[in-house]
Amino acid sequence: MLTAKQHELIRFIQQRLEDTGISPSFEEMKEALDLKSKSGVHRLISALEERGFIRRLPNRARALEVIKQPEDATPAVKRPVAANDPVTMSRAAAARTPEPANDIIDVPLHGRIAAGAPIEAIEGQSSMPVPAALLGPGEHYALEVSGDSMIEAGIFDGDFALVRRTDSVRDGEIVVALVRNEEATLKYLRRENGKVRLDPANGMYDPQIYDAHEVVVQGKLAGLLRRYH
Repeated sequence: MLTAKQHELIRFIQQRLEDTGISPSFEEMKEALDLKSKSGVHRLISALEERGFIRRLPNRARALEVIKQPEDATPAVKRPVAANDPVTMSRAAAARTPEPANDIIDVPLHGRIAAGAPIEAIEGQSSMPVPAALLGPGEHYALEVSGDSMIEAGIFDGDFALVRRTDSVRDGEIVVALVRNEEATLKYLRRENGKVRLDPANGMYDPQIYDAHEVVVQGKLAGLLRRYH
């Protein structure tokens, strides 16, 4: 069962695809659904994707495909067109042309996180604009990296880690780990002998080993942003 907004969004995407051959931008979806921000659109798309109603086509920022319609959806009536109809030909050409990756999502920015010894992860109220093409399904947030213990993984002090919220991760993935309910750190996570080992990616640092109940996974690394000054 879809929510009213999910239902409205999938109808809007399908109608736009039928009319133009191009999926709508995040801005167009935000306006059509009367949402306050494009992050709301991103959450709706992620929910529809996870439930198998739509999928993102690779290598294009504005490329969505409707896989199935809700059971109570009314099929759209397609008008007959001539094969050499210039409007149809123009739409087909536009559909073949990759769209620029210009859709932006505002994700919450939650302060700084250690890539060294654990430090407190500061919860903030600010947000950060992120290209939608960098984000997959699910809910995301950003953290500013502090420290150098993950440099061999290409993560440097001052980078912004894009994190997908999840508590389900595999051994060897880079995660945001909350340690003893007070400090957060960015590390490789491995489980062994009932313990949790948080491994750095810098030979100057030693692994950190904790009892399993002392570590709570708050997400896994989905991407990085770096500012050049």
